[in-house]
Amino acid sequence: MTGARVGSALTDEQAAIRDLVREFAVEEVRPIAREADAEASFPEDVWDGLAELGLTGLTVPEAYGGFDADETTYAVVNEELAYGTLAVATALSVHCLATSCIAAFGTEDQQERWLPEMVDGRPVGTFCLSEPHAGSNPAAMSTTAEYDPDADEYVLNGEKQWITNGDRGGVAIVFAKVDADDPGSITQFLVPMDTPGFAVGPKEEKLGLRASDTTSVSFDDCRIPGENRLTEEGRGLSAAFRILTGGRIGIAAQAVGLAQAAFDEAKSYAFEREQFDRPIGEIQAIRHKFAEMATDISASRLLVREACRQAEAGEDNRMMASKAKYTASETAMSVTNEAVQIHGGYGYVSEFDVERFYRDAKITEIYEGTTEIQKKIIARGVLGDE
Repeated sequence: MTGARVGSALTDEQAAIRDLVREFAVEEVRPIAREADAEASFPEDVWDGLAELGLTGLTVPEAYGGFDADETTYAVVNEELAYGTLAVATALSVHCLATSCIAAFGTEDQQERWLPEMVDGRPVGTFCLSEPHAGSNPAAMSTTAEYDPDADEYVLNGEKQWITNGDRGGVAIVFAKVDADDPGSITQFLVPMDTPGFAVGPKEEKLGLRASDTTSVSFDDCRIPGENRLTEEGRGLSAAFRILTGGRIGIAAQAVGLAQAAFDEAKSYAFEREQFDRPIGEIQAIRHKFAEMATDISASRLLVREACRQAEAGEDNRMMASKAKYTASETAMSVTNEAVQIHGGYGYVSEFDVERFYRDAKITEIYEGTTEIQKKIIARGVLGDE
């Protein structure tokens, strides 16, 4: 990794964690990224390495063996892992969504049962909100959880889509309606994925993020104990939005890390590749590209850090989280595009990492709230709609 990182100052502890994860990303993650992408296979050895570093317990309270990271540390870890490969950063962030739900909404018994094991990396967590016909509008979900008072069980039926860690997961955070006709009845549940009636679909063939498994999951009379409910009935959607605000900061940080990786690759190439008897990095048109990319990356990182600062200060950071995700994902797309352009024809072949960066970048504009949803949240905030 070349060049200084620009952003609001980190504490000594945060900087040390950044350096540790950066080293891991460069030495352990980046070398296997191209092969993992080509084979569409998640690198489990890397996951075990994350667990050894304590990162699979990143958002878990110390009482359960976790790291209990603040928002800035969480963002820094996501940025550095995405510098290695976005697929690994995404898998960890979704695992952290699951542990965050259990830590924030679970009972003491649920936390004691699941969090120490998830700190150790197994079971892997998943987050099941989106459905084939309910993505940006989760209130339109059709998955149900009908309560059986005689057995004190909920019976789940339905399907979820775009589930990261779906093929690797062991415990799912599932959102379902306890009243099929009432969007206000959405409730959050903790569901072990080996529960009878819980099925995982085949892995999706994707444009990018190929090493991160993405599946559908379905429920066919899947019965779970009543004690596996995580929120009061009808409080699930508000809980999801609360957790997703932090998740969006993580995705924004990942987009920054991906953009930084593409920038650094392009910079190295620009001073190796010669045209017209000089390195292309000396050509003004190319130099202007680097000026624009560097500025956009720095601005995106600062937005991420401000969203973190607001969260740590107890401020409402929903709009800033959306600003960060919107800007950083746009930056990831523009920077990876320019990195391919700087590489010319070589940028279009898999021998160079920038083509993978370009394919991966697109998902940052889609998952955990599309660009359009982020603009809706920002506009609502700046125009005083609520």
